[in-house]
Amino acid sequence: MPLEAGLLEILACPACHAPLRQEADASGEATELVCESESCALAYPVRDGIPVLLVDEARRPH
Repeated sequence: MPLEAGLLEILACPACHAPLRQEADASGEATELVCESESCALAYPVRDGIPVLLVDEARRPH
């Protein structure tokens, strides 16, 4: 189940405050929220439909 659009509008990257975009798997389930800033680009996990917006939990870009 995708995250609500209203929620995505108010969430921001905790590290740089840039907007986040949702990444989903083939079924449409949200798996990550990815920072839209090219210099940051951290990917935050979504667990059980809840975004985990902790920098320590984020995946660094490859």
